[in-house]
Amino acid sequence: MPADKSRDTDRLSTYSDGVFAVIVTIMVLQLHAPKSPHLSALITMWQPAVAYLVSYVFIAIVWINHHYISRLVHESSLPIIWINFVHLFFVSLVPFTTAWIAQTRLAAAPVAVYTALFVCADATYNVFERRVLRDCGELSEQQRRIARYRSTMAFALFTSAAVLAAFVPWAGFGLTCLALVLHLKPDVGVRGTADRTYPAPIEREA
Repeated sequence: MPADKSRDTDRLSTYSDGVFAVIVTIMVLQLHAPKSPHLSALITMWQPAVAYLVSYVFIAIVWINHHYISRLVHESSLPIIWINFVHLFFVSLVPFTTAWIAQTRLAAAPVAVYTALFVCADATYNVFERRVLRDCGELSEQQRRIARYRSTMAFALFTSAAVLAAFVPWAGFGLTCLALVLHLKPDVGVRGTADRTYPAPIEREA
């Protein structure tokens, strides 16, 4: 890979990593310790704690998948850069919506907005993923189909969760957690093939 294209790809990954780090920092700063000195006070914080945990796992999964798919980017073209920016924009709103559902104890409207944000973040990631996989020659067509199928299933679950959350917040929140499971393992290895994971990082020219 030419050195200038390599540097562009590295800058894209470095910038994205920095954004994820800031997002996690902002989110943890929104956790407020109870004023009571008793351990029982922590029990009353279980709903904010659950909201924070789910959001943290979501950001971790997004970063892991973003890290893997970025390894396949051969050139940081303008469409890929803009798709990445839009994706990070939606992810950057996770701390705000997490604080909202935590403060309102998972009320219907906040949870609906929270799950809808997951839909937007997942949709933009799917566009990013498909764009990269389309231009990637290291993966087989079967691996591409597996990636597309998994992403489509996750998007369908996120969308269903957003609709359900408007009527049954807890059910929508739970379905969102289920959708996250589909992205726990980012590789698209195929049983019976030699290539079971994403290829190793492409060596850069000096």
